[in-house]
Amino acid sequence: MKDRFDLLIFDWDGTLVDSIDWIVHCVQTAAKKCDCAIPSAQAAKDIIGLSIQEAMNTLFPNVDAAIQKQMISHYSELFFSKQTTASDLFSGVEEMLVELKQQGYQLAVATGKTRSGLDKVLHGTGIGDFFCITRCADETASKPHPLMLEQIMQHTGISPERTLMIGDSVHDLQMAQNAQISSIGVTCGAHSAEILQQYQPLFCIEQTTDLLELITG
Repeated sequence: MKDRFDLLIFDWDGTLVDSIDWIVHCVQTAAKKCDCAIPSAQAAKDIIGLSIQEAMNTLFPNVDAAIQKQMISHYSELFFSKQTTASDLFSGVEEMLVELKQQGYQLAVATGKTRSGLDKVLHGTGIGDFFCITRCADETASKPHPLMLEQIMQHTGISPERTLMIGDSVHDLQMAQNAQISSIGVTCGAHSAEILQQYQPLFCIEQTTDLLELITG
């Protein structure tokens, strides 16, 4: 795949940052605090990547808006009680980003996080400067709608044919399909290779850092 792509768009949670188990814990704890049925770990993983409101609608479709709002508040408070730092990045991610930038790739992030949430973790991990643009669910459409990818491509001036999405969830890969761009699935996050393969990624890799060997030769 060398020289096939110019723009690499990464999901955040479960792709660059090892945060899936913490998110599951926060979702389950928020549900318990609101006396709602506690979702299974896999059910909580299945909504990672969606906007927080879409996630709540999916997990708790029969819970009224006021209770959902309380759960979102509990979730956010607990999630940010633990500071995200460079130690939360998957091993080798920062070095991978350095190498990709040096080779001339434009890098971006497309995430279901809010803007304030992403800005906090970008600052905490210290990798924000690697990305030419980041897009969040509260400033565009939630995954799997393709709008955030389309906005990133418009900003960079790079065509769909030269753009690659890298993500760990079905929402990432379905979004890529909807935007008519290629994707690579990573299995270190929310979903297995068997599930991700349904969305026809070019490859499924175990760790995001395996991307380097694939695209740089």
